[in-house]
Amino acid sequence: MSSAATRPAGPDDLWSVDEHLEDILATVRPLEPIELHLLDAQGCVLVDDVTVPVALPPFDNSSMDGYAVRVADVAGASEEFPAVLEVVGDVAAGAGGLLRVGPGQAARIMTGAPLPPGAEAVVPVEWTDGGLGEGPVTGMRARSLAPEGAQGQVRVHRPAEARAHVRAQGSDVKAGDLALEAGTVLGPPQIALLAAIGRGTVRVRPRPRVVVMSTGSELVQPGEELGPGRIYDSNSFALTAAARDAGAIAYRVGAVADDADTLRAAIEDQLIRADLLVTTGGVSVGAYDVVKEALSYAGDEDEPGSGVEFRRLAMQPGKPQGFGSIGRDHTPLLALPGNPVSSYVSFELFVRPAIRTLMGLDDVHRPRTRATLRTDRALGSPKGRRQFLRGTYADGEVTPVGGAGSHLIGALARADALIVVPEDTESVAPGAEVEVVLLG
Repeated sequence: MSSAATRPAGPDDLWSVDEHLEDILATVRPLEPIELHLLDAQGCVLVDDVTVPVALPPFDNSSMDGYAVRVADVAGASEEFPAVLEVVGDVAAGAGGLLRVGPGQAARIMTGAPLPPGAEAVVPVEWTDGGLGEGPVTGMRARSLAPEGAQGQVRVHRPAEARAHVRAQGSDVKAGDLALEAGTVLGPPQIALLAAIGRGTVRVRPRPRVVVMSTGSELVQPGEELGPGRIYDSNSFALTAAARDAGAIAYRVGAVADDADTLRAAIEDQLIRADLLVTTGGVSVGAYDVVKEALSYAGDEDEPGSGVEFRRLAMQPGKPQGFGSIGRDHTPLLALPGNPVSSYVSFELFVRPAIRTLMGLDDVHRPRTRATLRTDRALGSPKGRRQFLRGTYADGEVTPVGGAGSHLIGALARADALIVVPEDTESVAPGAEVEVVLLG
């Protein structure tokens, strides 16, 4: 896989946000479908429509613990003048070879048990004396403790209409119905339906495996001692969590030192388990921007068409970006800037859509809406740059959180939206209508 860029990028050329995203989405392709067992398919995207082979429920069954009866036998029943019926036995869930309920008879029945022939309705046990010859009861005694409850007589204190407390065959789904459409993300309810209609496996696009790698000799892992000039590595945690939130199986690699050979070796080690690689840091114009040094190559004879191109985008934050492919399988790689806000915003705009594309989803973007800007003063924005400011959104209004600095993690943690300021706008007044990207 190689970059699908359609225009040259000179040293002073700025790519637009849309051009960079279009290049990524034109290059990344959905993963090939595979057949998976149901629980392994959780979070995956269904490839084919699934139809219902057998109705649900497959037979008429009781929705209550009680007695299966004929309607005429309980007509006019009351506590003062109960209907007295002969109990002909028990019908438990999973029962076969059903009893028949004739005139003046009842069968004790459990929730989910098939409605026996001859019965027309179910009266809850609370409407009866439970066969004890006294007033209304609140439940049944366990059969192992009181087997006599499956025989004798029962007094019914209330009438029942036809089909009362009966789940009709096919009342959920009918044979031949469309159960799930292709493109559905399989969550717990969808997996429950597949299991209920007898599907043990399903054809899906697998969840992409995303490897996240941060770079920088200054990075220390959380929990370790923080020495002079060092900072904790937050980007790899943020982006790994974001990749999982997007639907991927994500792996975090500890920070790699600022050495090109070390980084290349680390990336090559990860290719075996990656459908997508994401690096953060080392993509700007400094002397220690190791990602550019390590990956700015056009490939070789063994890897034709591979390579990572580094670009400057007309956006803030997140101006420096890299995209391309590496390795024999042309695994796509997105190189993001190292400042925490720049890294996260870049992920939302570029990496998340790439992950969703690999999954085979049609809608790969975060939802967007229009909102009224609530702020005490106008917001400034650099000319020619599309700015993404953090904000909180509620009830059609958005309020900025923190400033424009790309290091403000505290403000990012409080944000649930990105305020979009277009390239041709240098100031946005309070009360103006703005575009908002909803993050959660």
